[in-house]
Amino acid sequence: MSTAMTSLAMASLRHRRTAFTATFVSVFLGAALIGAFATLAQTSTGAGVSDADAETLTIMGIVVGGWGSLIVLFSVASTLAITVRQRAEEIGLLRVVGAAPRQARRLVLAEAAAVTGVGAALGALAAWPAGFVLLALLRNGGMVADDVSYGGGAAALGATVVLVVTTSLVAAAVTARRTTNGPATLAIADARSGSGRMPWWRTAIGLVLVAYGVGMAVVTITVTGHDDDPYAAMTTSGSSSILVGIGLAVLSPVLLRWLSRLCAPALGRTGAVGWLAAYNTSRRSQLLGGVLAPVIVLTAGAVGVLMLVGIDHRTIGARATDEGDTINLLNNVVTGMIVLFAAVMVLNAFAAVVAGRRQELQRLRLLGATPAQVERSVLAEAGIVGGIGVLLGLVGSLATVVPFAVARDEGVVPDGQLWLPPLLVAATVALTLLSARSAVRRLGPLTGAVR
Repeated sequence: MSTAMTSLAMASLRHRRTAFTATFVSVFLGAALIGAFATLAQTSTGAGVSDADAETLTIMGIVVGGWGSLIVLFSVASTLAITVRQRAEEIGLLRVVGAAPRQARRLVLAEAAAVTGVGAALGALAAWPAGFVLLALLRNGGMVADDVSYGGGAAALGATVVLVVTTSLVAAAVTARRTTNGPATLAIADARSGSGRMPWWRTAIGLVLVAYGVGMAVVTITVTGHDDDPYAAMTTSGSSSILVGIGLAVLSPVLLRWLSRLCAPALGRTGAVGWLAAYNTSRRSQLLGGVLAPVIVLTAGAVGVLMLVGIDHRTIGARATDEGDTINLLNNVVTGMIVLFAAVMVLNAFAAVVAGRRQELQRLRLLGATPAQVERSVLAEAGIVGGIGVLLGLVGSLATVVPFAVARDEGVVPDGQLWLPPLLVAATVALTLLSARSAVRRLGPLTGAVR
């Protein structure tokens, strides 16, 4: 039976290429990014590296790489969870015809291991030259000495592969266990209805992250904002928006269900497409929450950190020290990683979600909907998700912007760069809509019988 499940897993990979390609891309890019920064940490331990250079490399490799790893691993886990949740009905049918829950979970894990193993290995190979480029940039920028030689190797890259693959398998195992718990017929009914409660531990994690981010914002206003070191406030407020953003992203299925229901009356007045979009968004909040999550993180992280850097430039400017320049460089690097991975995750999540809805969209065509109407319904759902995501992201960004602006004596509303949040919001919503449109058009003509 183990051989049969392995063969079935390989066949499933070929049948669900779009969904598993999304997972592969997340794993590949994640391993490449994490591995590149891990090689900097390994380089810091090499012979002949001065203490100052070792400290800089360690900060870049561990601190910046650590934040990047958190975002990357969240992206990988979310994309893989979407892929597994979409197959709840298929897994339920396997159990109906005789497969045990353990065998169904083994099938899911075999698929995840195959995709993430190959993706992580190739990503680690790409990380080696990427780490070399990062070190060259640090040398050219004068942050480390020119004689620091690249020391990235098997230890850093091997640890990266283990970390990414382990995270992926844990995410797959947790989602598969939820999918196979209870009677098989109930799992099929839940999959068809789109219902399903978020586990209590996920709610707890989300609330803890939000509370911790808000707590750090309060500490910035009450404690570090009065410190003689002008960068003390940045150390406590800089990551607050990211923490709150990730916390809200963890809670995204519940938030999407609630907020889309609030939008339903207004959208219903726009016609059948708007009503159907609001209904589907609420009903499919477990799946579309995987798209909402990166939109929240992208908006919260980008707005929060870039506004923080702008406040620092206005309030210190020419008086900035080398330490301040280094800190702002690190902030910009973190922001770049957030934007890159959140954008990739939005694209991958929509590709996976829409690919799993081919039969549903095909039924709409058989009921008389035109291709343009089907596309508009998906774009309307993307608009709801994008709108809710940027709203929650802007709320999360306040955990960094407000306390740091108060600490630097600009007040609750910063003195400049107020054009930046609307610009980022427009770009994020546009990315969400383009991702949905691309995903629908990749399906090709929705004709033929529904299987």
